Amino acid sequence: MTSGRKKSSDSGNSDPGTTPPKTIAVALEEQDGAAPALVASGRGFVAEKILELAFANDVRVREDSDLVQMLAAVDVDSPIPTEAFAAVAEVLSYLYKANGAAPPGRTWRVA
Repeated sequence: MTSGRKKSSDSGNSDPGTTPPKTIAVALEEQDGAAPALVASGRGFVAEKILELAFANDVRVREDSDLVQMLAAVDVDSPIPTEAFAAVAEVLSYLYKANGAAPPGRTWRVA
């Protein structure tokens, strides 16, 4: 899962009149023999709910605002675009290593 917070064009002060950051979240599911698919996407309240569910279920989350912007444009239940393969592979590698497990049917190689 990846998320990002889009900052307003404001300098970041917390004045009551400023627009709060807009949260964007997407969830990916690895597919056997195919590119990972986008299984959830949302902005604002929906994004906060996606993140809440992830945290409640011990799903690791990585914040990457550029990647989440790209993936948020993809239709749910669609494979990720080719342009996102390298970035998504990096995220999946990070998540597998953080969980201390290799993907099913694969082993880690140490070089």
